[in-house]
Amino acid sequence: MKVALVTGAGSGIGRAVARALAREGWTLALLGRREAPLQETLPEALHLPADVTDEAQVDAAFQALKQRFGRLDLLFNNAGISAIGVPIDELSVAQWRAVVDTNLTGSFLCARAAFALMKAQTPRGGRIINNGSISAHAPRPFSAPYTSTKHAITGLTKSLSLDGRAFDIACGQIDIGNAATDMTEKMARGMPQANGQLAVEPRMDVEDVARAVVYMASLPLSANVQTMTVMATSMPFVGRG
Repeated sequence: MKVALVTGAGSGIGRAVARALAREGWTLALLGRREAPLQETLPEALHLPADVTDEAQVDAAFQALKQRFGRLDLLFNNAGISAIGVPIDELSVAQWRAVVDTNLTGSFLCARAAFALMKAQTPRGGRIINNGSISAHAPRPFSAPYTSTKHAITGLTKSLSLDGRAFDIACGQIDIGNAATDMTEKMARGMPQANGQLAVEPRMDVEDVARAVVYMASLPLSANVQTMTVMATSMPFVGRG
């Protein structure tokens, strides 16, 4: 039995990845803030309603997973949010902290819990895949909170990859550009560009992302995709700015 935990599994990329892993024979645990969307993603999975920003809720979710399955082979650290796109001087500290708490601290809390499980289980080890973003490389206009956290995720990924070696824990990152989800619907209406213009941006099928994550997850622990960029071919990233 191969056990995977997907965070932010109630919609979008998390939902697509969870379903793709299930089709490949993985046993799934789904973590998200609300039970109903998790049920809609995969009724047969273990549902773990929890807020990734809350240490106690995260620890309780991982304890429930351990009690049910006894081990964890894969964490897809996916839960994330963005802030309203405004100049930084118009952004409140509360809006900043909400993004940092979810995208960075939430990823840390889940990675910490997964690391502890993977170190102690038999057979030892496992894999953590962090959801970075194109924004881990280059910002969009008015995206300081989101871009800052996604740059930080790259540092978290590298640290986990290094520190996990001694315990057979592999860690990689997938940087996604313009997957077609509810979160990116606005791209079809036009997104602010670095030159001040508004432009419609191409998107790609979210299933293309799911296949990429499944591939990363399929490797033996002796091999690792450290970073992978999967993006809509014609999106304004290469040459952005």
